[in-house]
Amino acid sequence: MKTKLHMARTEDLDKLLGMVAAFHAEFGIVQDDDTRLAAVLPLLEGSPLGVVYILGPHNAPVGYVAISFGWSIELGGIDGYVDEFWVRPAVRNKGMGSEALAALVRALQDAGVRALHLETERDSPVSTLYERLGFEKRDRYCLMTADLTGG
Repeated sequence: MKTKLHMARTEDLDKLLGMVAAFHAEFGIVQDDDTRLAAVLPLLEGSPLGVVYILGPHNAPVGYVAISFGWSIELGGIDGYVDEFWVRPAVRNKGMGSEALAALVRALQDAGVRALHLETERDSPVSTLYERLGFEKRDRYCLMTADLTGG
């Protein structure tokens, strides 16, 4: 199986927004359409802070993965964070997501990204997939978040 993975562009906006809304609904993320658009559109317009890749063919995408970029002194340079990773429920567990994520890991590594982080529920069944792809739990660390939007 060769899952297509391509960088999302502005012409993908409507399809991508539909998938993002489905992801948010599935995981109980409350966000209005205007905020969602403002968060996604810059990534499709070439923001250096992140990128979105679409899984599957242009005319019938099956998922997406959004990566944001930062800098880590500890890790020696550019790092990435898997902000959102979603595959349509009807095509899950067929290997498309793991194949696409493995290809993405290799491509980011080739581009000089020093580390890729992601967050998942600690006992999630998908964590075994992430471990097979080289992700490790960092027991000394936990993700903490300060909401700077005043929300």
